[in-house]
Amino acid sequence: MWPFNSGGYKVLAEAKQKERDDALSAAPKFTGSVAEHGAFLRATASEIVSRIERGEWTASQVVSAYIAQSVLAQQITNCVTEGKSIVQILFSEALERAQELDAEFASTKQLRGPLHGVPLSSPLVTRSLILPQGFDSSMGFSALLNKPASSDADVVALLKAAGAIPIVKTNVPQTMFAFECSNPVWGRSLNPHNGAFTCGGSSGGEGAMLAIDASALGIGSDIGGSLRIPAAMCGIYSLKPSPLRVSYVGAGVTVPGFEGIVTVAGPMGRSVEDLELFCRVVFGAQGRSNIVAPIPYRQPKLQEKLRFGYYTDNYVKASPANKRAISETVAALRHQGHECLEIVVPDQTEAFNIFIGLTSADGYKTLLSGIGSDPLDSSLLVVANGSAVPGFIRTLASWIISFFLKDEKFASAIQSTGAKPMREYLRWAARRDQYNAKFYEEIWNKYQLDGIIAPVLAIPQVPTGAFTTLFSLACGTTLFNLVNSPAGCMPVTKVDSAKDQITDEWSKAPLPSLVERALYRGKNPIYDPVAMQGMPVGIQVVGRKWEDEKVLAMMQTIDSALVKDRGFGAGSFAKV
Repeated sequence: MWPFNSGGYKVLAEAKQKERDDALSAAPKFTGSVAEHGAFLRATASEIVSRIERGEWTASQVVSAYIAQSVLAQQITNCVTEGKSIVQILFSEALERAQELDAEFASTKQLRGPLHGVPLSSPLVTRSLILPQGFDSSMGFSALLNKPASSDADVVALLKAAGAIPIVKTNVPQTMFAFECSNPVWGRSLNPHNGAFTCGGSSGGEGAMLAIDASALGIGSDIGGSLRIPAAMCGIYSLKPSPLRVSYVGAGVTVPGFEGIVTVAGPMGRSVEDLELFCRVVFGAQGRSNIVAPIPYRQPKLQEKLRFGYYTDNYVKASPANKRAISETVAALRHQGHECLEIVVPDQTEAFNIFIGLTSADGYKTLLSGIGSDPLDSSLLVVANGSAVPGFIRTLASWIISFFLKDEKFASAIQSTGAKPMREYLRWAARRDQYNAKFYEEIWNKYQLDGIIAPVLAIPQVPTGAFTTLFSLACGTTLFNLVNSPAGCMPVTKVDSAKDQITDEWSKAPLPSLVERALYRGKNPIYDPVAMQGMPVGIQVVGRKWEDEKVLAMMQTIDSALVKDRGFGAGSFAKV
C-alpha cells in the first residue's frame, strides 16, 4: 500500500487501492518461456504488427506478455490506477479483443489496421485523462471516482479502430497541472530508474510504464510539458503535436473552455517509428466533431543537409549534464554534415510570464475546484497559494525579492500570477500573440532553420517532492506551448558522475535567480550527478507550427547520428 495523507477521501481511496492491488495480484500470468516474454517486450509497436502480419506471433501472446509486465511496473513505480473491476475488466477485455483479432486474421489474413495487436496504455486506459468508455477519469480527485465515462475519447476510438488493444490505466498528478506524478487517491509514482526521483508529470505514470516495457504505445497530454518532461525523465520518446492535429474531444479536462494555452494530446513510445505510427492513424481524423485541422499525416521530404539552431540555457541555466546532451547531439549532427547554429531565444522571461499570466487568469480556482476535501498535493502548493495572495502583497513580495534577493525573474513571475479581470486577460492574450510573432521573426525567419535542439529542463532529473519550489524549471517546455510549435522529446545520453560535475561556471560565476542557486549551490544542491548517475538525459527537437512530420523525421536523423546503443528503446529495461 502506498502512503497518502488522511482526510475525508481516505476510506474510498484505500478501498480503490486495495481493489487495484488485489486485481493485479490475480492478473493472468504469461505462460510462455522467458525467452519468448523477452522477445515480445523488446519489440517496438511497429515490430509487433510486422511479426503478427508474418504469422510469427499472435495478438494474444503479445498482450499476455505486456499484461504480466504491467504488474511488475506497478510494483516498481506505482504507476497503475483503478480498482478491481476496472483492472480485471481491462485485462479480460484486452485478452478477448486479442483473441478476436487473432481469429479475424486467421480467417482473412488481413490486419485490422496499422496497430493490430499493439498493447496500449495511457490517458485512455492508462492515464486518468483521456476517457475510455466505461472507465473512470479521476484526474487524482476522489470526487470523480466511480463515475465512468459513457463513451470513448476520439483518440482512443481511433487507435482501437486501428487494432490497438488498451491494457491498463496509468497515474497522473492531482489536477493534471503538476510536473510530478502524485495524488491523494493513488499515491506517488516513482522514476523507474531510481525511486528517489520523480517520473515527471503529468503523464508520469505513462512514462514509467513505457520505460519498464509494460506497454508498447501510450497517450499523453501537454499544456506546458506534460508529454516531454516524463519522457525525458524516464528515457522514452514523445511528441507534443501542433494544436488541432489530434482530436481532444472526449478527453478529461480540469479547466473546461480555457484556450489561453492550448492543450494537446500526443504519443509516447519507445522509438520515433512508433510515434510516427500513432500520428499516421490520428492526424487529421475528425472523430465526433469537425474541429481537427483536415491535415492527414504527410510524408516529409528532408533535405540531405539540415540547418539546426540550438541553445543550452533557458530561463534557468542548464546543468552540465544537459549542456553535454546538447553538445553531443550537435557534434553528432555536424559529423554527418548538418549545419548547427547557436541561437538566442528572445526574451524568455517575457515568454514564461505570459504562460503564468494566462494560466492563472482565474487564480487557478477552476483548476483547484475538483479537489474538494482531498488534501492538496505538495507539488501544487506554490500554484495554489501564490495565486491566492492579494495583489498588494504580491507587489510587496515582488519588490523585496527584486531589491534584496536580486532575483528579477522571480519578482516578475510573482507579478504575473493571480486572478485577472477580462480586460487584463485580453491584454495577456495580446502579449502572447505579439511574442509569437516576435519568436517566428527572430528565430525561424532570421536563421531559416529546419529545427531547434533544446534542453527539456535545466536539470536531467528532479528528486521526489522537489518540484514544489521548482515550477520555473518548466520554462524549457512551456515556451513551445506558447508558440504552438510541435516538439519531440528523445533520450540522448545518461548522467555521468565524472563528466557532469559542477565546475566554476556553476559554482563561482554569478547566478541571478534563487532557483539556480538552489540547483547548483549550497550544502545540498538539487543537481547531484552522483545521485543521478546513469539516469536519462533528454532533449527537445522543435519545428515550425504544422511541421509535426518534419519534427519526427528530424528526430530519426538525430537518432541515427548518435551512438547506436545508448541504453534506450524497447527492451532496454530488461538489460539494466
